[in-house]
Amino acid sequence: MTSSRVFLKKEPSFASMLTDTHTHLYSDAFTEDRDAMMQRARDAGVKRFFIPAIDSGYTNAMYDLESKYPEEVFLMMGLHPTSVKENFEEELDHVEAQFKRRSFYAVGEIGIDLYWDKATLSIQKIAFKRQIQLAKKYKLPIIIHCRDAFDEIFDVLESEKGDDLSGIFHCFTGTIEQANRAISYNMKLGIGGVVTFKNGKIDRFLNQIDLKHIVLETDSPYLAPVPHRGKRNESAYLTLVSDKISDIYDISLEEVAATTTKNAKDVFGI
Repeated sequence: MTSSRVFLKKEPSFASMLTDTHTHLYSDAFTEDRDAMMQRARDAGVKRFFIPAIDSGYTNAMYDLESKYPEEVFLMMGLHPTSVKENFEEELDHVEAQFKRRSFYAVGEIGIDLYWDKATLSIQKIAFKRQIQLAKKYKLPIIIHCRDAFDEIFDVLESEKGDDLSGIFHCFTGTIEQANRAISYNMKLGIGGVVTFKNGKIDRFLNQIDLKHIVLETDSPYLAPVPHRGKRNESAYLTLVSDKISDIYDISLEEVAATTTKNAKDVFGI
C-alpha cells in the first residue's frame, strides 16, 4: 500500500464553499443537536469537515460520524500529545493498526503539548516522530498540535524535514518568525477563532503571510470566535473566521473561500 488517499467524494466548486480543516464533530458536546449543528454549517456554506483523532477511546465515534455523513466528513488518524501517557506504545499500535485496516486523509492531530504536562516531553517527542514517519510511509500530511512547545516542535520537524513532509500547523498562535519557520517545513497555518480575539495577536501580522499558506478551521467545540468566545464552538462559526480574514487581507469573502479551500485541497489531496 503506497498511499491512504482516496478519491471517491464529490468535489464542489471552490468558490461556493468553505472547508473546516479541523473539527471534533464526534465530541459529546454535540450529542444533543449534531444533525442541527451540521445543517447550520451547511447553510453557512461549510461543505467539508476534516476530523482529527485524539486516541483509541474516540475511534468508534469517529467511524460512526463518517458513516452518518459520508459525503462531508473526512477522517484523520493519530495520537494527540495530551493522550501520550505510559501506554503510548499501545496507543501507537492502535493508530498503526487503523492505517492497515483502511484509508485516512492525514496523520493527526499529533505534536507536543507542554501546557498540561511537561513531564511527558520525552515520550511526546517519540510519539510525534514515529507518527511523522508513519505519515511519510503512507504519503500523507500531518496535522500538528503545538501548545507551549514551538522550539520542541521545530526541533523534531528539523530532523524530519524534506519533500515528503507536509501538513498543517493547527491552531497557529505564534509570531511571524514562527509562522515563516512553520511554512518553511511545507506547513500551512491553520487559522481559527483565535484570530478574532483581542489578545490573539496573529491578526497584527497575518496579512504579511501570503494567503496561499492559510487554511481555515474551527477546532470545534473549542476556541469559539468572537462574539461566541467562551461558549461551544461549531463549524458554522467558520464564517466568522472567514470574515476576519477578509478584513485582515482586504479581500472579498469569495476570494477567502476559494483560496483557503484550494489550499485545503492541496494539503489533503481532495
